[in-house]
Amino acid sequence: MKLLFGAAFLILIFNSCSKYEGEGGSATIKGVIREQKYNTLGNIIAEYPIADQDVYIIYGNGNTFYDDDIKTSYDGSFEFRYLKKGLYKIFVYEDCASCPSGQKEIIVPIEITKNNEIVTLDTINIKKL
Repeated sequence: MKLLFGAAFLILIFNSCSKYEGEGGSATIKGVIREQKYNTLGNIIAEYPIADQDVYIIYGNGNTFYDDDIKTSYDGSFEFRYLKKGLYKIFVYEDCASCPSGQKEIIVPIEITKNNEIVTLDTINIKKL
């Protein structure tokens, strides 16, 4: 009986130590969101960093619902900090005249491969009609 209890305890300890994507690490994903305003002809009429834009993160590959979100700063910048090694997706919504909801997502897949890594994304441009 003691052997069975000891084995169950060890399995519980080792399973609880497994690390999955998400918070609790030391890595950072950061980037900048810029808004591109279009006229009715489809030409860009203005482009600038967008403040107070929602940015979402998904931990891992299996999820389709976001795990956390943050708003951009006055200069369009954002940061998701304290992340573990693993796979992530950053996404934002942009306007879409031909989409039923009026919006579509821009998804950027990311892999964090080491502790203390800082992943700086290319600027994400979102369309505003």
